[in-house]
Amino acid sequence: MQRVAVQPADQSARTERNAPRRAGRLRRGLVCAAAVPAVALFATACSSDSDSGAQGTGSSTGTGTVTSPTGDSTAASPTVQAAKYQKLPEPCAVLSKKTLTELVPKGVKSGKEGSSDDVATRNSCSWSSLDNNGVKGSQFRWLNISFLRFDSDANRGSGEKQAEAYYTSQLQDAQSVSGAKNTKSEPVTGAGDQATAVRYDLKKKEGAFKQQTVVARVANVVVTLDYNGAGLAGEKTPSADTLTKAAEKAAKEAVASVSTANGSGSAPSSPAATPSKSASKSPSASASPSKSSAKKS
Repeated sequence: MQRVAVQPADQSARTERNAPRRAGRLRRGLVCAAAVPAVALFATACSSDSDSGAQGTGSSTGTGTVTSPTGDSTAASPTVQAAKYQKLPEPCAVLSKKTLTELVPKGVKSGKEGSSDDVATRNSCSWSSLDNNGVKGSQFRWLNISFLRFDSDANRGSGEKQAEAYYTSQLQDAQSVSGAKNTKSEPVTGAGDQATAVRYDLKKKEGAFKQQTVVARVANVVVTLDYNGAGLAGEKTPSADTLTKAAEKAAKEAVASVSTANGSGSAPSSPAATPSKSASKSPSASASPSKSSAKKS
């Protein structure tokens, strides 16, 4: 006889009651099992991003700014040494009365300041003298002193370097005047950082002119002094040596006035300078007083 296992009624009932619970646990297990790969992928992705960010000391934002690991941004900005002199002297007051009397005997009070759109960057003054001796002729003298100051600029460089370039161009202009004869150049001591005197003869319809040009540089300022003389209507031609000596003396006084105007040449405390408006107004090398002096005489 075959035995048939008969499940008690109460056990069968418990089995039926527990079936929904087991099914619920099974569904929750499947859901959790499916969620694990997603969590793992998310963790892996985060780890990958973190590793790539730690490859170097900083990352580029794509705008030229470097971001440090701490989140701070730093931008490289060029700096140049600040210009030593920030002011120019009053051009018509740079020479003593004694010196003016020596250079322009009849024109000490004839000083005329040149026009300028920025007197802190460029200025000038000129004097003229005519000693009329009647039928014996007359002695003519003309003097012009100009100042040009360069500001330091992040793009153009330091004021001193710009002044050096302009000094060279002024000197070349003075040495290459059209029609000049017997051109001679000589260094001048005691007139700033660089100074050269150029002299030559220039024949004009009024007479024979002796021209002297002294170009000097003191830090970021260039001083150009033009001085010429002539004997007119039969008066004898002045000595070139005498005129050159007087021009060099005046140039030294003009250079010294730059330091005086800036408080004995004290440099500003700021170690660097940013681009300035006045620097952009600096003239080109073609604006040379040495070339124009012969025309004005």
